[in-house]
Amino acid sequence: MNLAANLTASAEVLGEKTALKLDELEMSYRALDTASARVAGLLAQRGIGPGERVGVMLPNVPEFAVVYYGVLRAGGVVVPMNPLLKEREVAFYLGDSGARLVFAWHGFAEAAEAGAREPGTDCLFVTPGEFARLLSEVEPAAEPLDRAPDDTAVILYTSGTTGTPKGAELTHSNLTSNVATVVALHSFSERDVLLGALPLFHSFGQTCSMNATIASGATLSLIPRFDAGRALGIIERDGATVFQGVPTMYSALLHHPERESFNTSTLRVCVSGGASLPAEVLRGFEEAFGCTLLEGYGLSETSPVASSNRPDRERRPGSVGVPIDGVQIRIVDENGAEVPIGARGEIVIRGPNVMKGYWGRPDATAETIRDGWFHTGDIGVMDEDGYFFIVDRLKDMIIRGGYNVYPREVEEVLYEHPAVREVAVVGVPDPELGEEVAAAVALKEGAAADEDELRDFVKARVAPYKYPRLISFFPDLPKGPSGKIVKREISLDAD
Repeated sequence: MNLAANLTASAEVLGEKTALKLDELEMSYRALDTASARVAGLLAQRGIGPGERVGVMLPNVPEFAVVYYGVLRAGGVVVPMNPLLKEREVAFYLGDSGARLVFAWHGFAEAAEAGAREPGTDCLFVTPGEFARLLSEVEPAAEPLDRAPDDTAVILYTSGTTGTPKGAELTHSNLTSNVATVVALHSFSERDVLLGALPLFHSFGQTCSMNATIASGATLSLIPRFDAGRALGIIERDGATVFQGVPTMYSALLHHPERESFNTSTLRVCVSGGASLPAEVLRGFEEAFGCTLLEGYGLSETSPVASSNRPDRERRPGSVGVPIDGVQIRIVDENGAEVPIGARGEIVIRGPNVMKGYWGRPDATAETIRDGWFHTGDIGVMDEDGYFFIVDRLKDMIIRGGYNVYPREVEEVLYEHPAVREVAVVGVPDPELGEEVAAAVALKEGAAADEDELRDFVKARVAPYKYPRLISFFPDLPKGPSGKIVKREISLDAD
């Protein structure tokens, strides 16, 4: 087994069909297959063999796929890295994983080289044109090296919201099964054009965009950095049939001032994940774009997809659907016992998509995977028909005067206000209550609302202890590399 076999199989059948596109640049399946074989040959030249880790610090460019599949072909382990990482972060990722080599984008050479120095990792800079010339001089490796299903293919580092990032070890079996499920779930085929707006170094973009494209013989049209206007233009230009994004991307597309001037009629399915999709955004997007929007759920540790709404079944706004094939999900209490239907508890997952463990962290692995179940740290409920709803992160829950406040619930209400574009509800320290409820809000362009108006709006719709006493306005809310709102970077004080 080798995840890279999906590429060799597609290349054999599709040859000159476009696999990857970046504006005017197109790369065929045959060209991608050959280039990745040369990367595998380059690794062999450098003495990097099966099981050894290789950093990939590249943006959304065709070279990402070239290097990714090349490392896998050689039996190596890919360590995807955000190209915007700074020296200290680069040193941690490379040092923790023990990477022998890192492929770094030329535009970020300084941070990559400085960060690689401390762990003693070799740096190979990827510059368009020069990289292709380098590979042309390398003898391509033969077929992808056979790997055991349980051999690690990728180490994906979690975002580190609770401390030092941990590397989730995803096996060839984990990823192969999850990719096959995504392809079947959304009926991807050679006729599809996927818009690659999600970062490829992130699990969502890697599995659901890049790997699913290659496995199904589709075309992936890349955007190095998401911009709503540019995305709308590419949907029209390339006749994109599939868009995958996080909720902030859907909100940006929906509220783009020139949205109606673009022809987006080719879209057949859109997929949301990475964070909870506000019901107002779902309804507004489907109405504006005339396209089915399916929300799913998963984590880096689950390859990532664990559940999804289905195109052939009833969809329930606010729900992340039902478990994907072969995966089990339960809602449990603090003792691991299943809670009654409709009751809140922690979401736990079991299936072929669950990681092998955290790289070099047996204690963290034992704490997270218990009796075969992966404990997500997310709070959810299951209804009588087996649909799951994410209430919040266990660690995001606000305890105000002894009452539990789930930020997601308050955010949903704020999103219903016609002036609100983005919102994040967080807890801030309070000397009497322990925590107070606060909201960070970004308004729609040209819209107006003040603190009192929004506070009264929420107050009329939730219990008295839930509405935000503190509301602050921002032009935009801080976002992570995948486009999710990053609450830990929002600074609010209860005065």
